[in-house]
Amino acid sequence: MEKEGSIRIPSGCAIAAVISKEGKKIPGSLISEAMRPMHDRSNGLGGGFAGYGIYPEYKEFYALHFFFDSRTSRKDCEVFLKERFEIVKSEIIRTRKIPAITDEPIIWRYFVDPLKSVLWSMQLDPDEYVARTVMQINTEQNGAYVFSSGKNMGTFKAVGFPEDVGVFYILDEYEGYSWTAHGRYPTNTPGWWGGAHPFTLLDYSIVHNGEISSYDANRRFIEMFGYKCNLKTDTEVITYIMDYLIRVQGLTLGEAANVVAAPFWSTIRGKTDEEERERLAFLRKVFPSLLITGPFSIVLGFTGGIMALNDRLKLRSMVVGEKDDMVFVASEESAIRAMQPDAENIYAPMGGEPVIVKVKEGAF
Repeated sequence: MEKEGSIRIPSGCAIAAVISKEGKKIPGSLISEAMRPMHDRSNGLGGGFAGYGIYPEYKEFYALHFFFDSRTSRKDCEVFLKERFEIVKSEIIRTRKIPAITDEPIIWRYFVDPLKSVLWSMQLDPDEYVARTVMQINTEQNGAYVFSSGKNMGTFKAVGFPEDVGVFYILDEYEGYSWTAHGRYPTNTPGWWGGAHPFTLLDYSIVHNGEISSYDANRRFIEMFGYKCNLKTDTEVITYIMDYLIRVQGLTLGEAANVVAAPFWSTIRGKTDEEERERLAFLRKVFPSLLITGPFSIVLGFTGGIMALNDRLKLRSMVVGEKDDMVFVASEESAIRAMQPDAENIYAPMGGEPVIVKVKEGAF
């Protein structure tokens, strides 16, 4: 376990999120600065952000963010991409050189559209095709790693403290209707660029504070459906679970929360509403291997909203606040106050109680 002095930090890692229900533009610098009060929750081995609504001019295309080990690996991967996609734009992701961030890989961005002929021949919808392609690249392409693959959203992460990562990626130049953020304090897994949070697949992103004791069971189940967990951290599996439950299985956000943070059987049996009791029992019986055990607080980002969720015993801190059309989530109230000093209705959600916030329809 990581230690500070001689005392273990049991609640390390910091998460934060902000969203405008009216779809107003929020600068990336706001969420970056929110991480400063939680500096001691990180140890410099990973920080990152996910922004939604940041690419309005390319909103119809998948934005693939890559880490490349070398120019050769980038060129080889481009050959692979051109056989499968129309590349609408290709560019380096602009960064700012700062002493706090070192050993950076080549960081590149492609806006792509799947080739219609390939989709037709494989009989796949575009999302499934992109998800499979991401898994194939991250498993088979040496020196190449896709770390973001959604539409009109993007992830920015590195080895470093989150507030430095925000400066490195020049987040003040980006605006979006929602942002999530993470500062790592890894306890059982290494710190490397690909292992920083958020973890994403398509437009789903996860930031996580905690440890997953059910990781092996979760991983074995989800890999039966084509997902590959090879990024050296337990959090990766949560992203794939959410994609599987929501996109593939068609569950609602609330139902997905009832799977990963399922109520205890005693709680289910105590429900007086028979329909609710049967629904919760059904989800537990159908998806037993997707129950996530161990302490966690997570924020799921998706197109048009966020969902914050604690484990059912609430073993990790998480608070929520509001101001006008804005909703804030963080590990500590101090981070919310950094974003909005006059935030109201500050509260800590119950364990297993999802907090779901959506942007009003048509606002982004």
